[in-house]
Amino acid sequence: METKTELPRLGFRKNLRPAVVPGDATYLVSEQGVTAVEGTEVAALAPLLDGSRDLAALARETRGLLSPGRLGSILGQLTQANLVASFAPPAGPPAGQEVGRGTGLQLGPSDATAAFWESAGLDGTQADAGLSAGRVRLLAVGGEEPSAARDAFRAAGIGLAEPEEEGEHTLTVVLCEDYLAPALADIDAAQRRTGRPWLLAKPGGVEPWLGPFFQPGEGACWHCLAHRLRHHRSAHSYVGRALGLAAPVTPPRAHIPASRACALHLLALQVATWLGGFRDERQSAVWTVDSLRGEGRHHAVERRPQCHGCGDPGLVAARSRQPVLLTSRPKVSTGGGHRSLTSRQMLERYEHLVGEVTGVVRLLQRDPRCPTGLNAFVSGSNPALHGNGLHTLRSALRSHSAGKGVTELDAKVGALCEALERYSGTYQGDEARIPGRYAELGEAAVHPNSCQLYDERQFARRREWNARHSPFQFVCDPFDEQAVVDWTPVWSLTEERHRLLPTSMLYFAAPQETGAPVFARADSNGNAAGSSLEDAILQGFLELVERDAVALWWYNRTRQPRVDPESFGEEWICRMRASYAAIDREFWVLDLTSDLGIPVMCAVSRRTGAADGGVGREDIVFGFGCHLDPALALRRALTEMTQMLPAVLDTRLSFQDPVFRDWCTRHTLADQCHLAPDPEAAVLGPADYAYTPRADLAEDVADATALLRRHGMEMLVLDQTRPDLGIPVVKVVVPGLRHFWARFAPGRLYEVPVRLGRRAEPVDYDRLNPVPVFV
Repeated sequence: METKTELPRLGFRKNLRPAVVPGDATYLVSEQGVTAVEGTEVAALAPLLDGSRDLAALARETRGLLSPGRLGSILGQLTQANLVASFAPPAGPPAGQEVGRGTGLQLGPSDATAAFWESAGLDGTQADAGLSAGRVRLLAVGGEEPSAARDAFRAAGIGLAEPEEEGEHTLTVVLCEDYLAPALADIDAAQRRTGRPWLLAKPGGVEPWLGPFFQPGEGACWHCLAHRLRHHRSAHSYVGRALGLAAPVTPPRAHIPASRACALHLLALQVATWLGGFRDERQSAVWTVDSLRGEGRHHAVERRPQCHGCGDPGLVAARSRQPVLLTSRPKVSTGGGHRSLTSRQMLERYEHLVGEVTGVVRLLQRDPRCPTGLNAFVSGSNPALHGNGLHTLRSALRSHSAGKGVTELDAKVGALCEALERYSGTYQGDEARIPGRYAELGEAAVHPNSCQLYDERQFARRREWNARHSPFQFVCDPFDEQAVVDWTPVWSLTEERHRLLPTSMLYFAAPQETGAPVFARADSNGNAAGSSLEDAILQGFLELVERDAVALWWYNRTRQPRVDPESFGEEWICRMRASYAAIDREFWVLDLTSDLGIPVMCAVSRRTGAADGGVGREDIVFGFGCHLDPALALRRALTEMTQMLPAVLDTRLSFQDPVFRDWCTRHTLADQCHLAPDPEAAVLGPADYAYTPRADLAEDVADATALLRRHGMEMLVLDQTRPDLGIPVVKVVVPGLRHFWARFAPGRLYEVPVRLGRRAEPVDYDRLNPVPVFV
């Protein structure tokens, strides 16, 4: 007997409810909105599109209203618009058997189920079949109890495989208390070996975490995620290491039955939709659910090209072994200097790196303490502080990365770039390292003290000094030329060859064996992020010039000429002066330009009498600026001073730093005379600075290299750009230029002020300014 093949039924999608308004239109109502379809022909056809008729039945019932050709045309348009779909005919019972309980008949998804899947753009029957056929292997690590999750999965119609059934499942779901649990590394490796997808979840806590779905060979792996999480949990990691633990210290469990049940059922929903075939880019993110406020956010997890789990871990080391080649970079004018991209372009390109869970920069916000009309932004913790214990974690003035600018946009981009610069300059384990003894490395090796510039007397008194000062003023141990240390290649733009510097001098938080001598320690001097490699090199060089000039002035305590800010003709300076006057403060600007001839300025502000309540405190703050263009040097000095201003307006945090507290409560202009302008020197304006504008950043870098060569110095560059960020970052080192931290070796610090006529003879070591620069 020949079996008759039934044709598929046609009807509106199950997530649409048709409503015909005579003389108006046919409205299709869904949770996503309302779609209006005009025309009397559609209005006549709409009641028949309930999914019970095939094309032949529709043609019969519309005979006289629509021609077959017109019917086909309308159905085609509605199908193309994703409003009409075809449905399989209902399965009938075997011959001679009634439909009813116990027949085992598969009737397909209910209308509600089909509507759900179709809202996701899926075929309801196929999606429901995928869910029914899928099997999930459920694993738990770190003390998580899986029984409640099993109940939630079964309630959602999800089939479960036994944990040991390696080949009999579609998806592995892993429950944990902490996304950095050590056991997850082994699970990730096993999943990547088999090529099977897996889903990670932390259902406990006030803020449960769900996802991401890891698909081996596609997108990020667990190691990519873990790297970013560790970056944000430096304090947790420090406590864990101090206690001898293999992972960061985790907070106590915190949930109520309702919050945990909600998280598990949301997890079951995620699994069910994935098994049904739903795919969305947010499935590759961590979904955090605030169980108290009912809020949820997705945090993208990006693949790290240099990941040791799923990428090429040699990328960073290979970059530092390549020559640094300059490329022509035409300048664009921005608020903070000459760049190859505008501030807006920089923000659009790198703002995706901001995120409190998986971002590189935890936050990016206006400093709430900053007065109205002034601009300062903060962007999360300072990675340069990592690994130095509680004393460092409490250091207030540099505990956050920050940004400054005339406009809010410039300040925001500045804070973002500083955070990315410091992240890129933090040791991550894939840097180029060459173990060796200085005495055996030949002329390529640069002695660290030619850059750090400690005096022998500082080495002799270092233990006492380090106990009394902040970690920024740390004096290292005398360098042992016979000790085996790690070295990293840097490129000499001056000599066009590679040199070697200690790795620990180039990267923050480089590994240090407990109890071993500290021969070199990295600081931010010369670190810079930029809109291009050339931009970053120029900014790093200008920072070195700035800090060298500051050291020459500060530790010699010489009186410097006043600069007239208003003579530069920028209207924002008048607004800034008014903003300062509104909080009873005044400011002025000093010229610190050194023998290098590049404009360097210092902006200084203090409270006036009305603001100190009669106690005599001046709360002096200052900021420095350096640029080839004197107008931009002025701008940088004034905006950096503003960046420091919140620290004295809200001293609850900053006064945890004893050096800063002592400065604000004890020191005034009367005992820090070098902060006041030289009353006998002429006031300077734009015409007093020689400046030759150039259109290309590469030309500026080449000119800077030539300038150093004329002074018998060398420019060394380490490209610290991280492949997962893309923003160009460098560390620039010029042996011989002074840091503004307390580094008192013989050389420029004593000689240049005499050559410049600021002092008649070199200052005695014991008469150097006893107050180290602390900004």
